[in-house]
Amino acid sequence: MRITVLGATGRVGRQVVQQALDAGHAVTAVVRNPERLPIAPHPRLDVATVADVTDPEALFPAMSGCDAVVSALGPAGNKGAKSAPIAGPALRATVEAMGQAGVRRLSALSAAPVGPEAEGEAIFTRKVVLPMLRSLQKDLYADLASMEQAIAEAPVEWTVVRPPMLLNRPYTGTYRRVVGGNVPGARTVSRADVAHALLTCLDEPETVGQGVGVAA
Repeated sequence: MRITVLGATGRVGRQVVQQALDAGHAVTAVVRNPERLPIAPHPRLDVATVADVTDPEALFPAMSGCDAVVSALGPAGNKGAKSAPIAGPALRATVEAMGQAGVRRLSALSAAPVGPEAEGEAIFTRKVVLPMLRSLQKDLYADLASMEQAIAEAPVEWTVVRPPMLLNRPYTGTYRRVVGGNVPGARTVSRADVAHALLTCLDEPETVGQGVGVAA
């Protein structure tokens, strides 16, 4: 499979690129600055420099000929600074470029608070933790919600992966997963496990049109 990866220089994106290569896939890594991609040159790795990921015409060459797209883009606000939304506009451009290129399959990174409350979730989490997170990070989650809406309205076979707090820990392969919901008691998950979830969904018809909750 040839996979185009958006946000390839990010901490989840670089995991997606490396895991896809390790699994035998061909990868087109979409970056703004190739020097920030910490992946060794590889015969199955192409690097596409795109200055503006909100421009479908700029994205189209990176989509042409691929079988699936993985978006590891996150809102700029996740660095704590007030900034313009990026995930929503970028994914609107992405699905337009995918349509022009005839690409159908998309897996995209979102976040657990954007999804529904997990079945069986503790009262304290429902009444205190989630409302507090949604208030403190309202711009970030608004951007991701806009992204999810853009994906859901597009003629693509989409999946969104919704993790809780991301940690720089090794891949475990033992993370919990709920298709169509969130994981109860979710607190953290490694970025490597989230990358694995984003890639795994591409081959799972049952995840099409679904949000997938993941957690350690």
